[in-house]
Amino acid sequence: MVGDGDRRELTRRGDVLATKRREYDEDDVRVRPGKSSRPRTRTRPLHADAVDGFVIAVDRGRYTCVLPDPGPDAPLVTAMRARELGRKSVVVGDRVSLVGDTSGAAGALARIVRIAERSSVLRRTADDDETTAEGRLERVVVANADQLVIVSALADPPPRTGFIDRCLVAAYDADIEPLLCLTKADLAGPEQVLGYYAELELPYVLIRPDSDLDALRDLLAGRVSVMVGHSGVGKSTLVNRLVPDADRAVGVVSAIGRGRHTSTSAVALRLQPRPGARRSGASGAATGWIVDTPGVRSFGLAHVSANSLLHGFPDLVEGTVDCPANCQHTADETDCALDAWVAAGKADARRLASYRRLLASRSGDGDAREPDQRNPGDPLAGS
Repeated sequence: MVGDGDRRELTRRGDVLATKRREYDEDDVRVRPGKSSRPRTRTRPLHADAVDGFVIAVDRGRYTCVLPDPGPDAPLVTAMRARELGRKSVVVGDRVSLVGDTSGAAGALARIVRIAERSSVLRRTADDDETTAEGRLERVVVANADQLVIVSALADPPPRTGFIDRCLVAAYDADIEPLLCLTKADLAGPEQVLGYYAELELPYVLIRPDSDLDALRDLLAGRVSVMVGHSGVGKSTLVNRLVPDADRAVGVVSAIGRGRHTSTSAVALRLQPRPGARRSGASGAATGWIVDTPGVRSFGLAHVSANSLLHGFPDLVEGTVDCPANCQHTADETDCALDAWVAAGKADARRLASYRRLLASRSGDGDAREPDQRNPGDPLAGS
């Protein structure tokens, strides 16, 4: 039997005399290209036409941005992340590059194709112990912040120095300047709190219901400031006074002195321009921004190393010079020089106790809250 691929030599009567195997060449080959046969390239578009933007809000994969010098009535640009960013996260405060429809019209959608290098990153975890699932879950609060405004009430609810200490550690770790904002100064004096932090020489401002806020505005001008504080300390009320159009919800403090959460999402709000001030850049550097964060009940520090934790207590750093090698600075270290440092009056004993509580909390061995703030009904109160 002769196959189709063979060449046959026939006689005049049609008899087969010989069969020769056919030789194929490349012209006979037919290959159907597969879906993935196209070679991939690492070359990415340059997006030379991209415009700068500043992220002011994040909501379920959509990012609200403002463009450079937009003016008070300019529309906000809604954007999504481009696939080429991979797993890079975009957070409030990020400076980004935008392509696509940046008109801000209804239904318009731009793309974020680049994220500028961050000058600072403020982080927190849900727990102090990095061996737990909550401790390993690290959240970026805001990027490119210059200042952390720690809002604390002087009364109703009473000041929680444990929470302030945590915020100071997070600020120093992120290389952000702290500012202590003490509200409800009409109900109690600031002496106790300021005395506790006397060695740090922390900048602070007192807020009363009838304050004109000029001192605070001067400290916020030209900066990206993050405002953090427990619920009920008057943070949302303060934001509404600084930015009347913010319309942040204001909650009522309950009878037991604990506020309820009323703000639910972080958002950057442009401060009202000061007389004679000039805006410059996407971040409105001359007027400044405040980033209002949701009410928080804890500020976990699992992302902060034990070494960096000490630098959150600069009044104690010099006292560790005489400590033995590999000293853990805990209460169990009999040769720790910090006890003698405090005994000599060079630091407040409550600061050392707070530092050691945070150390114990990081290792999962202790309660980071102050003894008089532990409440079985609220496991996070006072932290």
